[in-house]
Amino acid sequence: MDRPAHRNVFADIPQHLPKELVTTLVNARNVRIERILSRGQCSPEGFWYDQPVSEWVLVLQGHARLTFEDEVVEMRVGDSVVIPPHRKHRVEWTPPHETTVWLAVHFDA
Repeated sequence: MDRPAHRNVFADIPQHLPKELVTTLVNARNVRIERILSRGQCSPEGFWYDQPVSEWVLVLQGHARLTFEDEVVEMRVGDSVVIPPHRKHRVEWTPPHETTVWLAVHFDA
C-alpha cells in the first residue's frame, strides 16, 4: 500500500534565490502542480508564456504583478487567476527583498 506523500509547501525555502525555483509537487496525466519561488525574478524582456494548457495560479506568500496582452493583474496573498490555454502572459515584477510563493496548477480544460 502506498503511503501518502506528506510535505509542507513552505519547507525548504532557500535564504538566497539567485533564480526562480520551480518544484513539481504532483505530476499526473492531466494535471501538474508546482510550487514556484520568486525573489525579484521576472520574465525576460520580450518573453511571453504561451502554454497549451490552462493554469490556475495562487499567491501563498508575497506579491507579484502579472501582465497579459490586454491587462495587468496585481497579485497579493490569497489572490488567484485562471489563465486559459494560449493566453500570453508574463511575470512583470516580484519583490526583491521577500520570497513570493506561488502554487501553480496546470491542467487540461
